[in-house]
Amino acid sequence: MANAPCSPRVWFITGAGRGLGRAFVEGALAAGERVVATLRRPEVLRPLVEAHPALLRTLALDVRDRSAVFTVVEQAHAAFGRLDVVINNAGYGLVGAVEEVSEAEAREQMDTNFFGALWVTQAVLPVLRAQRSGHIVQISSVGGVGTMPAFGLYNASKWALEAFSEALAAEVADLGIRVTIAELGGFATDWAWGSMRFASGLPAYDPLRERTFGTTRLPWDMSQQPSDTSADPREAAAALARHLTDEGTRPLRLIVGADAPEHVSMALAKRRDDYRKNPGFAWPA
Repeated sequence: MANAPCSPRVWFITGAGRGLGRAFVEGALAAGERVVATLRRPEVLRPLVEAHPALLRTLALDVRDRSAVFTVVEQAHAAFGRLDVVINNAGYGLVGAVEEVSEAEAREQMDTNFFGALWVTQAVLPVLRAQRSGHIVQISSVGGVGTMPAFGLYNASKWALEAFSEALAAEVADLGIRVTIAELGGFATDWAWGSMRFASGLPAYDPLRERTFGTTRLPWDMSQQPSDTSADPREAAAALARHLTDEGTRPLRLIVGADAPEHVSMALAKRRDDYRKNPGFAWPA
């Protein structure tokens, strides 16, 4: 039997400086929870630290550095004496057809989106095992279910994240540890702007870019970000908070965002239809 987490819980959140990560931090603080927020530049959260000095700690972390990850997790554990909710949120998008992406860009994408989450997961597991409790949340996206042209390496990083996390869920189920893969749809963050990176384009893929993005320009003009009508990131934080206390169906994959169910359904239908082209294969009833 897992030990019940103390109240308030302790959250460990990566990529906490802006967007979804910051929304997770603010949501936890609003609920009176304790938070260790990690990010490249801790000073950006100084106003939150000043407003919640007893509840919030910030630590500098580049999740690509495995040694640093283990050190920071030790510091986080020492700060509050336990860890209850671990959110692997650090990541970014990369625009580039497979042929266009350089070795350095491909490795950087996987180092951040996949290996960063892996290192954090490995670092927190001894703490959670000793507690016999804890919840690891991997922030994926609908891009972890399907694919989109010019986002192949981003998709690959999220597919890899989901694969090891599904195996992890089975490995730690008897240890009192719960795993969630959060598949997010569109939210009003700077993911497609300030957090986006771009490979150098080849003219052969300009028609594809025109159809997909409405422009052949790479990178697109970051100073002309349109008004984002996607959902407020606080909605994702609220959905996750509800899921963390859910004692009902407890799905491994949590679909978050009004547009996410349709994207997931379309991706799975496309895969199903492709498998059905194979003689002798029958899609499970």
